[in-house]
Amino acid sequence: MRMSMRRFTRLTNGFSKKVENHMHMVALYTTWYNFARMHKTLKCSPAMAAKVSATLWTMEDVVTLIDARAAKPVRPTVYKQRISN
Repeated sequence: MRMSMRRFTRLTNGFSKKVENHMHMVALYTTWYNFARMHKTLKCSPAMAAKVSATLWTMEDVVTLIDARAAKPVRPTVYKQRISN
């Protein structure tokens, strides 16, 4: 997998200071590279060549996938009443 090494250096603002943020960015880049990027030699994405996906994804498809997997916020069922002075 060809990946830009700029993400691993501290020369830019794109440097991940937290390991968790870096892992998320690598996962996002890998998803884009394999599903949303048209390769010149393959004339399709690697996912299409491997018959994992039938279409070339857009970034909207990737965001929809992320939103579907995100944890729903947990709200308390009972709220404390404020006492006004």
